[in-house]
Amino acid sequence: MTNAHRPVTLITGATGGIGTALARALAGQHSLILQGRDAGRLRALVAEVGGTPLPLDLARPETFGAAVAGLGRITNLVHSAGVVELGAVAEQEDEVWTRTLAVNVVAPAALTRALLPGVRAERGTVVFINSGAGLRANPGWASYAASKFALRALADALREEEAPHGVRVTSVYPGRTATPMQQKVRAQENAAYDPRAYVSPETVAATVRFVLDAPRDAVLTDVSVRPGPRRGEGAGV
Repeated sequence: MTNAHRPVTLITGATGGIGTALARALAGQHSLILQGRDAGRLRALVAEVGGTPLPLDLARPETFGAAVAGLGRITNLVHSAGVVELGAVAEQEDEVWTRTLAVNVVAPAALTRALLPGVRAERGTVVFINSGAGLRANPGWASYAASKFALRALADALREEEAPHGVRVTSVYPGRTATPMQQKVRAQENAAYDPRAYVSPETVAATVRFVLDAPRDAVLTDVSVRPGPRRGEGAGV
């Protein structure tokens, strides 16, 4: 497959757990554009899997237009970046809410808007990595869950708006996933972190790849991915 015929896939949060796993899963089959805020980690990932680095602060949507103006073809857009800070509604400050909604909702909306002409031209796919918190809000998770409920609304509206242009839109809802973000969450919960208890980021990446590769006569609108039996346990192990 020549570069000219490969799909071009932009992944946000590429230097984090699911984003990195997805970049590795697509390397060699997709031309990659990899967004990250940490320039050093971004360079290291590009050196490993190839692609074009896109150093971008997702909290600053006013910079998106200039940053993506020269990227060329865009087939798929995968929104994998996100932030989380746990806290009760009675205690969490405005700044946490503002940053959480900015990175988890405003940034995907603004970046999608900037890239839609290219995705439409390719009849591509937009994937939003959501969360189980986008389906159910638990105590201590209000700001994060609110952002993920809003992200689901963004995806649902975009799906209907862009169907006439041939653009597919999918929300993927991973359960707890063995990533550095999950390790941080468990620390905030004052609980142990055991990666064997969670979905691996490679499994979520394989799911996203399945969504991107689905035949054109199908749209996988909502896909939930939940932890199975603890790794290393179960029949035949």
